[in-house]
Amino acid sequence: MSASRRSGITDELGPEPGRDGPEGSGGSEGSGGSDLLAALLDGMDAALCAFDADGVVTHWNREAERILGWTAAEAVGRQGLAGWAVRSADAAEVEGRLMSAMHAPGRQVNEFALVTKDGGRVLVRTQSAAVRGPDGKPAGVYCAFSEVHAQIDLERSIALSEALFEDASWGVVLVDADLRPAVVNAHAARALGIGRTSVLGRPLGELLAQGVEELESALTHVLAEGAPPAPAEIWVSVRTPEGEKRRCWRCGFVRLASPLAEEPVPLGVGWLFQDVTEAKQGEQEGSLLRFRTNQLHRAARAAAECEDPGEAATVHLDFALAGFADHALIDRVAGGSVADGAEAGSVRLVRVAATPSGAPGPSLITGQAGLPVRYAEGHPALQCVDRAGSVRASVGSVPAAEAREWALARQWPADAVHALCAVLRSRGRTLGVVTFLRGAGRSQFERGDAVYAEDVAVRIASALDLAEVLGREAGRELGQE
Repeated sequence: MSASRRSGITDELGPEPGRDGPEGSGGSEGSGGSDLLAALLDGMDAALCAFDADGVVTHWNREAERILGWTAAEAVGRQGLAGWAVRSADAAEVEGRLMSAMHAPGRQVNEFALVTKDGGRVLVRTQSAAVRGPDGKPAGVYCAFSEVHAQIDLERSIALSEALFEDASWGVVLVDADLRPAVVNAHAARALGIGRTSVLGRPLGELLAQGVEELESALTHVLAEGAPPAPAEIWVSVRTPEGEKRRCWRCGFVRLASPLAEEPVPLGVGWLFQDVTEAKQGEQEGSLLRFRTNQLHRAARAAAECEDPGEAATVHLDFALAGFADHALIDRVAGGSVADGAEAGSVRLVRVAATPSGAPGPSLITGQAGLPVRYAEGHPALQCVDRAGSVRASVGSVPAAEAREWALARQWPADAVHALCAVLRSRGRTLGVVTFLRGAGRSQFERGDAVYAEDVAVRIASALDLAEVLGREAGRELGQE
């Protein structure tokens, strides 16, 4: 940052600059006020020189010496800049523009090519203004200057900062050392579902329902250790007037430190984020689809090696459970099948296979052939047969005891809280229902889950239908014998 910006140079240096000699930065050597003025000028980050009303150099600080190489002893007391700090051919124009500030209001900004002590040239940008005497009349001019590239760097930094907080297409938040937003841009305010001023100073926990712990941990790490090597993807739930919204933000962090301190002093964290929810959901859905397609393929190959079609049905069931559900049941229509249009009240279902309710293992054929399951009227499995389509059910947000009663009343394992029933259809007939059950640790079934369950149901129905056909053929052969 340019020192002229950081030093806050005013339009007045105080009393009329003296001409007591070239020692230090100019001024009376025995005066305490002059010593203080000299110390202030030499400590400035901006290069500064001053002229009296006759154009004689009265002040020259150390930053001016650093840029041009001329010491205060060599500069103070000279008449103008011609022949040493400015080429003689340019001196009249440069000095005229500098001294014109003595009779102009405010500050004047100019760019000049100055000459260094070793004969080089450096392009500087100057800010010059009048110095007033005790009577209020112009008594001279001061000129603060810096190298143009340093000023341009400053302007670029300011322009970048303003652009980020006005026009950026991603969220930008400055978080203070207490992990509270200090500045937010318009995009971030929209993403947080709140106004730009309303978000300032509020704890992140008031803005986010989920993901706040992970975000605060990342911010704390950046304050202590610095920026991470790569962006982080954080899932959050944003509190909005319309309710909570689940979002995935790709976040980058930078630690902010004061440029004015001798040692880095953390001012907070610059947090930049972009909403990648749709892309992440697309990736997850694609990955899930590939996994389920692979499971169906593996199940088909394993079922093809089963001599017993009933065993093949349980193989399809077991492969479908992986990553999909905790329990599964197969209920067969008593009598073999039900015709389309039959009333649900007249349909009885018999449990033919189920996954073990205790220790994990392969699905088992229950052996309860002919004993109907005591399903009450309106049971999801009966609805599934009646509609010849999938039915989803969930217990909702209730105490654990009520959820247990809900599951047991439906003849399901006690830990079931979400259910998905898919109809078993083959050769235009309804053969039964396959029911997938999830515990409290899983989310409820969605439409995409129903599509997958229907694919599995088609394969199970084909196996059960084949078992029925083979059973009839075996019965006829026995009768003939």
